[in-house]
Amino acid sequence: MKSRAIKLPGLILLGIGFLLGLNCDQPLIKNDLEAIRARGELKVITSNNATCYFEGPHGPTGFEYQLAEAFAGQLGVKLKLVLLENEKEMISALRNGKADLIAASFPVKDRLRGRLAFGPTYLKIDELVVGRRGGPCPKTVSDLMTGNLWVTSGSFQEEILKNLKKAYPELSWMKLSDYSAEECLEMVWQRIIPLTIADSNIIAMNRRHYPDLLIHFAVQKDQNVAWVMLPQTRHLQAAVRRWFEMPSTQTFLEGLIQHYYGHLESFDYVDLKKYHQRMQHRLPTYQKYFEEAAKNNGLDWRMVAAQAYQESHWNPKAESFTGVRGLMMLTMETAGDLGVENRLNPKESIYAGAVYLAGLHRRIGNKVPEPDRTFMALAAYNIGWGHLDDARTLAARLDKNPDAWYAVRSTLPLLQKKKYYQTVPNGYARGLEAVQYVDRVRTYYRVLVLNIEKLEKSNKTEDWTKQKATIH
Repeated sequence: MKSRAIKLPGLILLGIGFLLGLNCDQPLIKNDLEAIRARGELKVITSNNATCYFEGPHGPTGFEYQLAEAFAGQLGVKLKLVLLENEKEMISALRNGKADLIAASFPVKDRLRGRLAFGPTYLKIDELVVGRRGGPCPKTVSDLMTGNLWVTSGSFQEEILKNLKKAYPELSWMKLSDYSAEECLEMVWQRIIPLTIADSNIIAMNRRHYPDLLIHFAVQKDQNVAWVMLPQTRHLQAAVRRWFEMPSTQTFLEGLIQHYYGHLESFDYVDLKKYHQRMQHRLPTYQKYFEEAAKNNGLDWRMVAAQAYQESHWNPKAESFTGVRGLMMLTMETAGDLGVENRLNPKESIYAGAVYLAGLHRRIGNKVPEPDRTFMALAAYNIGWGHLDDARTLAARLDKNPDAWYAVRSTLPLLQKKKYYQTVPNGYARGLEAVQYVDRVRTYYRVLVLNIEKLEKSNKTEDWTKQKATIH
């Protein structure tokens, strides 16, 4: 009997060769989630901006960054970022296998379901028309027929406009290329372009830097945002869904929202306008003292300067009805303990205030991570160490993390309620004022950081000047 040669399809032969070539010690990868674990890293697409990812004074940070980092930690892998700005580029990179998911406040779009898979929604945003004081003041979509509106080409904002154009055929807009939403907002502030559309969370983060920005109206409300994955990555989708459903993740998410957006709830145009002016006219007089005092005490000079502004508006002769005086508003007792001879002397006041803040910072200890540790030190500077300790005690009693600022931020106001302050050693305190104090210092700090960076990176302004020439 003749033996008959059996011909196998090439793909089958290739598969057999692959299996035979495997090291017996290596586990067979069964699904997409195991592939991520075997690789040892989760590749995440995000954007380099204030709401997603940026380099902060204590290292990498950002709402989406911290959320993705926590999920990667849950999987037991490292986080690797792929930074992109354009939504089309993000989708293309995901579909070409350059990343496992998109975490960039990505809007959930029904038309993309099937082509893409969306994880659980974790935030709602509005799409807002933004202008500048003294500029065009549209109230409805009908007022946008003049061509004053500028958006980035290929963005979600342009997609909204294309949908609106079906109902408003005369609606028109101008396209910008290679500009982020934050850059568009600054261009409006600089009067390079009259109007733009941006996400409400991005506006909230940037409005402190550009106080003349005006929100006119929403072209879309309550837009859900979620992580984005490929439909075939079913195991990764299941892992994401399970992780978001965990109580610990919900608590962590609540903390992130409070950390990044909680202090932005109130907006004081007049105060921030004055702050911008005083950064130019008052700060230069005292900046060298802030820098020296901070360096000597291991602090960020911009944080000390921001705190001093909250205390005195950089007025060395400031005095409150309680008797605290000077740039850092020191009490007579504290000044005496720190060897201050004249509280109205700017250098003495700044040096003493920095020493006092640094002492509180050390007392809190390394157990509390940054920036929470700094925020708690600021709160203690305002309300006193004992009351901060009471707020942390209450946080622990209420099953909140006493080492997390968002938790302590929520319990400080309870010190004004009899039900709570009678149960702690130091009694009643105006805890809400301490929360507002820290919120304002954080705002002043962020504005100051951005303005210092702008001075060091003036080349962008030159690019925008060229853009303005092109526009006009």
